[in-house]
Amino acid sequence: MELVLTLVSPDPAEAAAAADRAASALAAAGAGVKAPIALGEGALDVPALGAPADAETRVRAAVGDAPVDWALLPAAGRKKGLLVADMDSTIINVECLDELADFAGLKAEISAITERAMRGELQFEGALRERVGMLKGLAVTALQQAYDERVRLNPGARTLVRTMAANGARCALVSGGFTFFTSRVANAAGFHLNRANTLIEADGKLTGQVGEPILGKEAKLAALQEQAAELGLPMSATLAVGDGANDLAMIEASGLGVAYRAKPIVAAQAHAKVDHADLTALLYFQGYKAAEFVVD
Repeated sequence: MELVLTLVSPDPAEAAAAADRAASALAAAGAGVKAPIALGEGALDVPALGAPADAETRVRAAVGDAPVDWALLPAAGRKKGLLVADMDSTIINVECLDELADFAGLKAEISAITERAMRGELQFEGALRERVGMLKGLAVTALQQAYDERVRLNPGARTLVRTMAANGARCALVSGGFTFFTSRVANAAGFHLNRANTLIEADGKLTGQVGEPILGKEAKLAALQEQAAELGLPMSATLAVGDGANDLAMIEASGLGVAYRAKPIVAAQAHAKVDHADLTALLYFQGYKAAEFVVD
């Protein structure tokens, strides 16, 4: 089977040097390594035939601590037909609930709970109810203010979604956050659909309650499976990306599960991680060239 090693870095020289080291490591193990193919600035494909069973371990050692993200995938079926993405700290730059907490003067307290939940130290549903409960009485106008003042798409997010959509993939934003934000972020980035939780409000204020059932880890996995089934796609043709523990099930089940600036529990289990490049790395991992990107 032919595998392709893709390396992406903000520093093209680092990507090239890591590609040379990885190619040598694979060749030393008997793989038929082909010449690297440039995908874009700081992005390279290194095709390899007959890669050893421990190819990932060898590549990991060769890349080392260099500021390079990489993925080792089968050459066949690299382009995925479904993208399911987390929102907070993945597609956007913040945790929306933490930003709402700031307007309530509770950011430190609520952010601490968020961090523990995203690390998998707390059960997600209970942690969400607790945090939303602390926002009881917050004016609903704070939601729009938080969106306008704090929420920004992460670099490469719009290009990732629009490029995959232009190539026939369905793109879904599935969040443990709130529909107020996912509806706006989905529109800004170009997602086809979005799913999230609902904040309950009354008389212009948050009641401190969230709509049930809560969309958490299992619901994210279900969304991935349901969308794949609706499209008639095998799981191998799906891509999932996220950063927290509630993303782990969909990341593990997808054909390409990517940990983006992720918590350790997620980074350890994902098929690939992106710690240095922007979200266009997910396009390079699929074999897209920069010339194929749909950009504004």
